[in-house]
Amino acid sequence: MAGKFPKDISKGNFQQGQCHVENFVDFRCRVQSVVTRAPIRITYTPPERTILVTGGAGFVGSAVCRLLASNGSLRVINLDSLVDSVDAEALAVPAEQPNYRFVEGDILDRALVAGVMAQEAVDGVIHLAAESRADRAVGDMPPFIDTNVGGTYQMLEASLEHWRTLLPDARARFRFHHVSTNAVFGDRSAGSGAVDETAPYQPTSPVAAVRAAADHLVRAWHASFGLPVVLSHANAGYGPWQKPGKVIPHAVIAAIEGISVPIYGAGSEVRDWMHVEDYARALQAVFFHGQNGQSYSIGGREEHNNLAVVAIICDLLDRLEPRADGRRRRSLITFLHDRRLADRRHAVDPSRIERELGWRPEIPFVEGLTEVIDTYHNRARLALGRAAAG
Repeated sequence: MAGKFPKDISKGNFQQGQCHVENFVDFRCRVQSVVTRAPIRITYTPPERTILVTGGAGFVGSAVCRLLASNGSLRVINLDSLVDSVDAEALAVPAEQPNYRFVEGDILDRALVAGVMAQEAVDGVIHLAAESRADRAVGDMPPFIDTNVGGTYQMLEASLEHWRTLLPDARARFRFHHVSTNAVFGDRSAGSGAVDETAPYQPTSPVAAVRAAADHLVRAWHASFGLPVVLSHANAGYGPWQKPGKVIPHAVIAAIEGISVPIYGAGSEVRDWMHVEDYARALQAVFFHGQNGQSYSIGGREEHNNLAVVAIICDLLDRLEPRADGRRRRSLITFLHDRRLADRRHAVDPSRIERELGWRPEIPFVEGLTEVIDTYHNRARLALGRAAAG
């Protein structure tokens, strides 16, 4: 062979870009005779963008990583502490791709964050890492404040310092996308309109108040220091790989097993449901095309209360696999005393993102629920098969 492979390619390290081989001819490691071959010309194409995703091992974050890593022109760095991560299988596909890297670490560790940004030449951040359980007791709030407020502060400072070192082109395309929650706008009474980006902050739970504080930090770093930022606020997401404690996976698993399907209170809490893949597409649209300094509300236009959602799940399962005793799965629904700090209704108006960025949800609610049911149903069958095989 005339010449050598570039160092990173010869070792199989494609982390910084893609490799295209032209005029390829068959190559055997053990050459018995000298053969005249056409020269191999290698074109090394670095990624167009390198994006740091915090909380990328969570439910929504893993969907964002899967989506971004499917684009070969993007390099995705997933920073997560793995404290509240989903099943590793949710990231199995991007983990095998050369344009994806996982870094285990805490967003409170600014030195780590700064080091990753400098090493990877990051030119954008999608900040998803957050503590988000709305029913957290007041005495358990310190970790929420540390992660949501302290962690966001460390991310902003590391991003600002890194942004100031970038060359003009990279500075111009840099974005810090802060992913927040519609809970910061507070409880919406039945019959009231959905909130848009102009709505005042009115958090009604301690966790929502902490998330609102993080939002204000992001806006302040934009106004005071010029850091390019976009914000997004979303409704309830669902889909495969969601934690079993959430309403939809909990109901699906219980209904499949034929045990009690619990609902807190009267099941009257209303959320605007959206499939996690639609949510990931929305976050991608905001990151790449959102206007600097602006906020975007993301919603699926699928408002349903918890009781209605669980009833739909039971009916879909009855259609897929009727019970042997002929009873409908709705009979499994039981009501529990509700002591949680949960708002009655969250609702946002997604008109801006639909109008300005052209995003709209693509997965209808019943179709998405059917997918979730199929996923858990298949897992249950596989588990039974493994148990039978010993």
